[in-house]
Amino acid sequence: MIIRPKDAAKLFGISIMCFCAVLISTMFLNSNIDMARIKDQITDPDALLLHDMVVSSGKMTSAVTGGALALTTVVILLFYVKHYIDTHKSELGILKALGYSNWKIARSFWVFGLSVFTGAALGFGGAFALMPAFYRQMRSDELLPDTPLRFNPILVMYLVVLPALAFSALAVLYSHRKLKRPALELIRGTSNVRVKKAKLNGKQKPDAPFLRELKQSTVRSRFSLVFFIWFASFCYAASVVMSFSMPEVSSDMMAVLMAGIGIVLAVTTLFIAVTTVIKGNAKTIAMLRVFGYSDRECARAILSGYRPITYVGFALGSIYQHGLMLMALSMFIGNDALELPDYSFHWQACIISFISFVVMYEIFMRVYAAKIKRIPLKEVMMEE
Repeated sequence: MIIRPKDAAKLFGISIMCFCAVLISTMFLNSNIDMARIKDQITDPDALLLHDMVVSSGKMTSAVTGGALALTTVVILLFYVKHYIDTHKSELGILKALGYSNWKIARSFWVFGLSVFTGAALGFGGAFALMPAFYRQMRSDELLPDTPLRFNPILVMYLVVLPALAFSALAVLYSHRKLKRPALELIRGTSNVRVKKAKLNGKQKPDAPFLRELKQSTVRSRFSLVFFIWFASFCYAASVVMSFSMPEVSSDMMAVLMAGIGIVLAVTTLFIAVTTVIKGNAKTIAMLRVFGYSDRECARAILSGYRPITYVGFALGSIYQHGLMLMALSMFIGNDALELPDYSFHWQACIISFISFVVMYEIFMRVYAAKIKRIPLKEVMMEE
């Protein structure tokens, strides 16, 4: 089986996630390695303590940022593999009927790892483009000697090559698991999912108004999409709110970098989720329009159910960034050589960020609600 470039191009979300994760991790880990080379030159106890704290802070930032984005990339990768199999059931079933084994078909999914390699490679290169300015700002403290920038090849292996191999293997293993279904079932597009009746206090739940029930079922249909929309608001809050405090505790460069990463991740995950929701419910939207529902009612039934999830994600992201800032500053408490800023939760930044996110989210939803009007009824209804 050959995965077409059109299908592989849809994995840009994975590339963006990997780009952001590797960009941050490379900057801090490369800095730590270079700082380790100058540790023997430091004789002042305060400077030595500061050196160890900066290194520990870099490790924590790389672990938290890289780890969170790596887990998110796993979710997106598994989502794409499942989505590809679901949308190509007939072709896969025919291949199995012709004698192709699950492993032979699954092996072709290794190409999904190329998106990881592309994003990681671009993130690594982008980090070295920003590294000179990063070194100048992070080493501005007079207690520490200048740290020369060097290229550390070991990071290429750990941040670019190994992740690409690991995610390729994950795509193959997961696709093999999802392909363990009879060929006839794949060809027909049927499923063995059992539907459970909703009950309330031992009784069957009463029927809700149709559009409200449709809105609730749309949200419940795919947990992965709920996660993406939640993650979009979480990333936006955690990064943008934090960027307001970064000039006080770090540098203007880190503030701009954090805000940019948060916005890019939010837009990317929203795009993945909303486009999938629209495409997955194209026939439902077409039927609603046939029965006389307006475009506004269609958009409200399909898209508006996710709005509360974004508010929860934003609140958790704001709390998360506050805890992360407190954790980072606590590593420097007790060092008399440092003048720590008076940090507290930035309510004004949180309110401004929330308003900007709501504006961005509503514009995003309105754009895709307008796309519902352009869904061709005849083409959708003729699809098998």
